[in-house]
Amino acid sequence: MKSVEIKNLDHLPGKKLSENSTFSFRCYPGISCFNQCCRNLNLFLYPYDVIGLKSSLGMSSDEFIDKHVDVVLRPGTFFPDVLLRMDEDREMVCPFLSDSGCRVYPDRPDACRTFPVEQGMIFDPKKKETRLVQFFRPPEFCMGQYESQVWTPKAWEKDQEAEKYHKMTAQWAKLKGLFQNNPWGNEGPDGQKARMAFMAIYNIDGFRSFIFKSTFLKRYKLKSAIIKRIKTNDDELLKLGFDWVKFFIWAIPSDNF
Repeated sequence: MKSVEIKNLDHLPGKKLSENSTFSFRCYPGISCFNQCCRNLNLFLYPYDVIGLKSSLGMSSDEFIDKHVDVVLRPGTFFPDVLLRMDEDREMVCPFLSDSGCRVYPDRPDACRTFPVEQGMIFDPKKKETRLVQFFRPPEFCMGQYESQVWTPKAWEKDQEAEKYHKMTAQWAKLKGLFQNNPWGNEGPDGQKARMAFMAIYNIDGFRSFIFKSTFLKRYKLKSAIIKRIKTNDDELLKLGFDWVKFFIWAIPSDNF
């Protein structure tokens, strides 16, 4: 989910969707372009995507990041983007694509669930607010856009079981919007604070270990019910991580901190 400025909204490609807009789309084995969208692409991974994928593959988040992720800090940005590492031996094909389709389909990333709709968060720097914007934007090779099945954005979201993914990604987009300006000072984006923030957001197993094996629980007085949940629940731990990063970096309070 990308952040875009209001002034650039009218120049974005694709059909802008409102709540009641409709679009035609259907994808199925046998359509001529089947699985072409899983090739030669830049696939951004959001924090909740990593939770689903590492669990599907039976890996720790640290192992998943090491094996399947490229972490890229672009010029002028202050928090890195996380991209799925494509298979170079198969001409930049998704590493989870098999002859029969997606090997991690039940836990596929948010962007895959949303396709052919693209989402972004409009950030208003004056009001410091964000809101969702959606576009119907299938690639030219996609034959699914010529099928007769009609969707609204909400119906498509429900069909793809994307509601939870969208909510978690929206929470992350709002947090990432805070990184519009440099929060690291002289430490820079490679310093200890930045590494700890990345751990809390993307390396969920590392963050859990940090909480329970350091002095974290002595410094931050979490409620016992929260402590119990985050021992085993990655979703709750990620939400706590979002809250902690806001407090740790900007001293923004929440119910937990």
